[in-house]
Amino acid sequence: MLPDPSPTVTVDGLLLRPLRTADEIAAREADAELHREGFDFLMAGTRSFPATLRALAADARGDVEPGRVPASFYVGVDEAGELVGRVSVRWELNEALRHVNGHVGYAVRPAFRRRGHAVRLLRGALTLLAARGVPAALLTCDETNTASVATIRACGGVLRDRVETGLDGAPFPEPKLRFDVPTTAA
Repeated sequence: MLPDPSPTVTVDGLLLRPLRTADEIAAREADAELHREGFDFLMAGTRSFPATLRALAADARGDVEPGRVPASFYVGVDEAGELVGRVSVRWELNEALRHVNGHVGYAVRPAFRRRGHAVRLLRGALTLLAARGVPAALLTCDETNTASVATIRACGGVLRDRVETGLDGAPFPEPKLRFDVPTTAA
């Protein structure tokens, strides 16, 4: 298997690094926890864990299928070695990502919330984007996701607009907010 070339970064004691084979139990636990909230931690469907690692490494190398963009998947590991969350960094945007989802997606496991981990995950992603020459990141979230709005604003996010429909014109179940976030402030 070719390795994941994604660089690592540490932000205020939180290490952002690619997912590893040794993370399987914690990653599956995180996936189950977040799945109960309607969110996928692993973003891999029903693949085996080794297949998930291979797919994530291919995405990070830029070996992507048409319509997809190069992206890196990071886990956030605290000082105690606990996997507290994840962040996905999309190194470039296609039309769909420019509409919603943007450069970064993140999640914090329920037991680790309200400790500043989301801000550290996002700051790490912004630092990595800055190192790749991306001056500002697009981030989106549901309008009612007040925790995510606060995280994005804490990292310098400025509201760009509100989007009510997908590219196909179908209405979203709830409107999305789009923010521009400078990567240099990370």
